[in-house]
Amino acid sequence: MDPDEQNTLSLSELESWLFEAANILRGPIDAADFKTYIFPLLFLKRICDVYDEEYDAALEEAHENIEEAEYRENFRFLIPTGCHWKTIRGQSEDIGKAIQDAMRCIEHANERTLSQIFGDVQWSNKERLPDALLKDLIEHFSEKNLSNASVEPDIAGRAYEYLIKKFADESNKAAGEFYTPRMVIRLMMRILKPQERENIYDPAVGTAGMLLEALSYVQEHGGDINLLHLYGQEKNMTTSSIARMNLILHGREDFQIVRGDTLRNPAFVEQDRLQTFDCVVANPPFSLKKWGEEVWEHDPFGRNFAGMPPQSYGDFAWVQHMIASMAKPNGRMAIVLPQGALFRKGAEGRIRKALLEMDLLEGVIGLGPNLFYGTTLAACILVFRWQKEERLRGRVLFIDASGEYQKGRNQNHLCPEHVDRIYAWYEGCQDVPGAVRVATLDEIRGEDHNLNISLYVEPVVEEDPMTAEEGLERVKDAAEACVEAEERLKRLLAEEGVV
Repeated sequence: MDPDEQNTLSLSELESWLFEAANILRGPIDAADFKTYIFPLLFLKRICDVYDEEYDAALEEAHENIEEAEYRENFRFLIPTGCHWKTIRGQSEDIGKAIQDAMRCIEHANERTLSQIFGDVQWSNKERLPDALLKDLIEHFSEKNLSNASVEPDIAGRAYEYLIKKFADESNKAAGEFYTPRMVIRLMMRILKPQERENIYDPAVGTAGMLLEALSYVQEHGGDINLLHLYGQEKNMTTSSIARMNLILHGREDFQIVRGDTLRNPAFVEQDRLQTFDCVVANPPFSLKKWGEEVWEHDPFGRNFAGMPPQSYGDFAWVQHMIASMAKPNGRMAIVLPQGALFRKGAEGRIRKALLEMDLLEGVIGLGPNLFYGTTLAACILVFRWQKEERLRGRVLFIDASGEYQKGRNQNHLCPEHVDRIYAWYEGCQDVPGAVRVATLDEIRGEDHNLNISLYVEPVVEEDPMTAEEGLERVKDAAEACVEAEERLKRLLAEEGVV
């Protein structure tokens, strides 16, 4: 069947078809690298099919006047002559070079929106990507039409998110750098409550999952997502490219994703100060070593306002960067950290003390183990606000959600019911035995500014309902059983002639 004649694709059909593309790469390509090849090809196929769709619509409107139909304003992205998917499909040799040339040409033709978006894959490396392999991949992607008529932007974006999750599952330990479990992000957004007209910033944006969840939250609560402004920075080139493709495939246009090292060279700067945002959210690399301490000793943006983080742990560098990026007075932020950041001493202890005395920390949520790729350790979420509610001024909300997860074979999962329960505890803002404690700053000072959740939320010890008489009876029964067992043993030994 000609792909142009196909009906609208369902999400499940699209998901299974896309993942089959990865199977073509198995063997010569490691699972951790699937995303590097699949995402750019998927994006290229999508924008070419949409271009054809836009051209047909423009031609009809121009009453078959080809010159008018080819006006630049008729197209979201321009596909130059010789760079279309159909041209690549017609190649029988040097397919990798054709792909690479087309991608670079498209980037150049759409420099404002697509510059460097296809990443830096060496498609012309025939040892890794022989023509036969690429031919199979191109033919597979050619089976279906990915125009808007066949695949709506939201469906395309959701399928893209599915692939990101699947590739994270496949590569596991390599996935922590670009993927955060969706339910963890959902919990963070419910706490931060982004609103239309606000700007959202993720300084460790990965594949843009946090920004997309902010869009979902605003949409679910009746807001206009076209009035939400999205910003992110990502050090890894492939990952930052995927983030941009992900947002475009979700139909977004008003965003800025910049490739670069946030801690050493922040991208969002206004004159000599950091740009500030209404919501700041991130899951940065845990306990990053050599994170940029040489720059922070004389940081031009004053991000070491609470102290200098140690060279071997970058966690509080991220925290301070994000606090400095919060807009006053209503700025708020949520960050995922390893739980070691709650109680490690030395420089980190001094930074915790400074932040607590500024009364910016609103909540500490301890999550269950093995929820994140690349680590079995339990993580936590810290929530900060410039302007805390009256009920939490001079206080910090501690939540022990370590038991809130569904056990998985290789990975544990936070489910919607767990998110609902944790969020209800957070909004309730009152003590719950074994789960929640609202601690005063004086109490935290008494613990030397240690934020270890177990210091504040004590586990519930269930009392044995057995009476004293029942206990004594059980002891007697056990003693009698011991005597009987001893007698049986003696008889057996006598029968064997041992005694």
